[in-house]
Amino acid sequence: MRQIIYWTGGVLLLLGAVVYVTGWAFAPYVYLAGAVMFSAMQVTERYEDDNFIVRRLRRQQWIAAFLLVLAGVLMIVLRHNEWVVCLLVAAIIELYTSYRIPHEREKQ
Repeated sequence: MRQIIYWTGGVLLLLGAVVYVTGWAFAPYVYLAGAVMFSAMQVTERYEDDNFIVRRLRRQQWIAAFLLVLAGVLMIVLRHNEWVVCLLVAAIIELYTSYRIPHEREKQ
């Protein structure tokens, strides 16, 4: 069930960001719904590691999850392109941590 919510959130997040360019009025809400679903699943995921590096990377994922939701709020509130900065920073952090966490767990 968690995987379904996780993947659905990711698809809605991507769909909302791409469709926003067309000017569709509901695109920010689609994005925000996806961001909340994706972020909630990511933040509530459990890691039972004592590794300091993995814990640090998990905190970075939480920051990225917050920035994804903040980008959705900025899409709705400001109606300009400031949200792109939050989305870009969140995407870079997510990409970095998605490669580093498995690498660190394999080293153990």
